[in-house]
Amino acid sequence: MTTSPAVHLAIPVDDLGAARRFYSDVLGLAEGRSTDHWVDWDLHGHQLVTHLVDGGPVPAGTSAVDGHAVPIPHFGLLLATDDFHRLADRLRAAGVDFVVEPYRRFPDEPAEQWTMFFHDPAGNALEFKAFRDSSKVFAR
Repeated sequence: MTTSPAVHLAIPVDDLGAARRFYSDVLGLAEGRSTDHWVDWDLHGHQLVTHLVDGGPVPAGTSAVDGHAVPIPHFGLLLATDDFHRLADRLRAAGVDFVVEPYRRFPDEPAEQWTMFFHDPAGNALEFKAFRDSSKVFAR
């Protein structure tokens, strides 16, 4: 059986209950193994681990991209366009506050994409995006 490489990412949270509600109920991720100090999440085949840390994450700052101040650091996924819009609708229905509302970035350029930024309850920044043409993810 051939498998694709998957990313392992561990992030700090200050409340595992809030993290469980957000990653399970809002984002719809399946929970894997867990202890009183961490929870594994299936982020579309990638292993995301929320670790209980006093004080939670410490944001580094922002970077200007296409006229928006995007939070740094951040993480997320590249989705199909329909999945991107379904997730945006799900986030709106859950009352998630966007740092950058869903919008189309770089229109009519090779890397045209939909993107959105928001925070989890601990303050970790997430970006989800969808490229018009997924073969152009690294286009210059």
